[in-house]
Amino acid sequence: MVFLRSPFARDLPPLLSHGAVELRVPEMADYEGWAALRLESRAFLTPWEPAWPQDDLTRTAFRARVKRYIRDIESDSAYPFFVYHAADDVLMGAITLSNIRRGVAQAGSVGYWIGSPFVRQGHMTAALTALLPFAFGHLHLHRLEAACIPVNQASIRLLTKCGFRQEGLARRYLKINGRWEDHLLFGRLADDR
Repeated sequence: MVFLRSPFARDLPPLLSHGAVELRVPEMADYEGWAALRLESRAFLTPWEPAWPQDDLTRTAFRARVKRYIRDIESDSAYPFFVYHAADDVLMGAITLSNIRRGVAQAGSVGYWIGSPFVRQGHMTAALTALLPFAFGHLHLHRLEAACIPVNQASIRLLTKCGFRQEGLARRYLKINGRWEDHLLFGRLADDR
């Protein structure tokens, strides 16, 4: 049997939530909060992310980012969400389900970041917990994957807490902050507890 696209791909819910967080698809109205949080968190995020383009925090670059997000959703290739604190509507970070593979794989990759004022408060655990039923139930994926640098203990704890299992090591897997870095590989199946 061959699976192509999820029949539910265009039926994206406007809001996912768990506990104190809400996940919403980014839109242009998010620009100021996003740019401010990224700028404030730059030193904290730099060791864990690819090098930022020179114009990364500009309104023009953000507009292009939002347009790409919409195309990705429409093509069922990625589902980006901004993570908000539900009580006061403050942007705290982002989580993305990307690199969606249909056919015999039915898999996708999870990536995320959290702003420095919100680290180690359980917000990303809640965000990933909110994303799981969407990925496995709504999109009918079979497998989710994630990768993190071996020294990123916070990410390792997050993934383990959310039911991901460490499956291996990819040598010089991604270019992070200008350097090719090894990454631990994690996976979670739809029927994992």
